[in-house]
Amino acid sequence: MEMLRRSSVFAAEVMEVFDRSPTDKELVSQAKALCRDYIHSRLNRTGIGWSKPEHQLSASGGMLGEVSSVLMWLGDELEYLRPNIYRNVARQLNITVASESVVSDAFLAVAAEIFSTGRSIKGLLREYVSITWGKVVSLYAVAGALAVDCVRHGHPAMVHTIVDCMGEFVRKSLVSWLKRRGGWADITKCVVNTDPSFRSHWLMSAACACGHYLKAMVFYLLRDK
Repeated sequence: MEMLRRSSVFAAEVMEVFDRSPTDKELVSQAKALCRDYIHSRLNRTGIGWSKPEHQLSASGGMLGEVSSVLMWLGDELEYLRPNIYRNVARQLNITVASESVVSDAFLAVAAEIFSTGRSIKGLLREYVSITWGKVVSLYAVAGALAVDCVRHGHPAMVHTIVDCMGEFVRKSLVSWLKRRGGWADITKCVVNTDPSFRSHWLMSAACACGHYLKAMVFYLLRDK
């Protein structure tokens, strides 16, 4: 439970970076803070007893709080589209949640597969063209669902493992893309834009993300153990 708590100083530092261009380290720190908030919301939604973080982003206001609220809302939309995909993730991946290495390997493998499509002609722009907010939300939905499985089976310490894995993946694969988008605040455009065509684009992106996640699970299950 303590792993989901962070000091007010940390929360203030994370939110402060939205006033300027964030560094790689700050983007990763924000990704982990958003992951903690997302996981907390999913644990509460499923009725699993969990102490409320001292500084819950979605209730704290500010840009990071808005980003967290939007991320959760989009996650709800994604899970509504395909409710069975983002439940019982550990069982679907056929893994035990008692092992930190198994949980981290499975999460990172699925994450890599979700973002593995959309390669350009020579592969030079792959990290940009294969990333969408739909896929990012899908990854957070996986993290939330996997965390629920871990806590349900008596391994709450794995929440910290999942949060760290999210940070590692963002650092290695998403930081450059996030910088090009101006940081995490760009996700708010998915809901503040009133253009119907933009919403259609998001829903299509979300639907595609579901497909990529299914593909990712298949690849994970078929890989050599």
